[in-house]
Amino acid sequence: MRKQRTFSRAITTVFSLTLTAIAGAVGVLVGTADGRAGATAPATQPRIAMKLLSVNKIWDKGKHNAFTDLIAFDGRVYCVFREGDAHVSPDGKIRVLVSRDFKAWKSAAVMAMKGMDLRDAKISRMPDGRLMILGGAAPRKARESVPTGSFVSFSKDGTTWTAPKLVGDPKRWIWRLTWYRQKGYAVDYNHPGKTSLLVTDNGLDYQTLLSPMYSRGAPNEATLRFTKDGTSYCLQRRRGSALIGKARPPYKEWTWRDLGRYVGGPNMIRLPSGAWIGAGRFLKPKTHTALFSLDVESGKIGNVLKLPSGGDTSYPGLLWRDGVLWVSYYTSHEGKTSIYLASVKVTANPRRE
Repeated sequence: MRKQRTFSRAITTVFSLTLTAIAGAVGVLVGTADGRAGATAPATQPRIAMKLLSVNKIWDKGKHNAFTDLIAFDGRVYCVFREGDAHVSPDGKIRVLVSRDFKAWKSAAVMAMKGMDLRDAKISRMPDGRLMILGGAAPRKARESVPTGSFVSFSKDGTTWTAPKLVGDPKRWIWRLTWYRQKGYAVDYNHPGKTSLLVTDNGLDYQTLLSPMYSRGAPNEATLRFTKDGTSYCLQRRRGSALIGKARPPYKEWTWRDLGRYVGGPNMIRLPSGAWIGAGRFLKPKTHTALFSLDVESGKIGNVLKLPSGGDTSYPGLLWRDGVLWVSYYTSHEGKTSIYLASVKVTANPRRE
């Protein structure tokens, strides 16, 4: 009997150490992958209602116009995206549009890099007040699949931009940068593989904070957001259903919840009410771009608003301005793959327990 108890304790110890090793490699995943993720966590998101106010095509002059982002800067609004011959092609360049009123848009800048397919521009405001564009750079000769690295460009006025410069590992894609307390944080990835958490002071030089950050299910595109108390949330795309991650400084330990639904080109924003809105490509019932209420604590997707979209579509930019949520995105539902801008009214009501 004593030998049996000793053997049982040994097996328990080995099992515990194995679970600890797995958690250290990929973080702690809570819940399941079938939509029940986070079922035991309390719901904290206010009840959200969304109403589409308007949607307009703002650009279609390229053969293929896609992968957007949106920011307000110095009294203007900037929308950035890729132009190319196709979804994947060697001629990708980044165009910057500018508007004063969300209605009339004009081209402010175009950037290209010889021998590189520039992709998925993400625009942010740096602590020193400059604008920064971060995007993918693929040394593509045709439409073949190649490892994608990253490039950056900077501007003081939104019109004059520095020449694109390669940064980071040329075989890992730094997908979106989020600034918090003088530092920029980002997730990079390769296909198929693991993600890593990076940090930068200047947008040019990056240090690895955590690797792997997540490694199950071919994780790739990710958006980080921070609350005032320093908590970070990560909306993580992967093969199959997406994840929402949470960590406290120094961001070495992450808890992950399965959202139970695929989200491509993920983005999210926290509104002044405290409500979180997620955005990206949904595949069911048919491919479309959607906004959705997101409970970052319980890992639950709430109300969903389908934007006019279909076919080749997604990669939304999100901007809250004067009580309205503005959404840039691309879609081919009207034929040509073009850039659209939607305005959405969001109402948050306290949750009744």
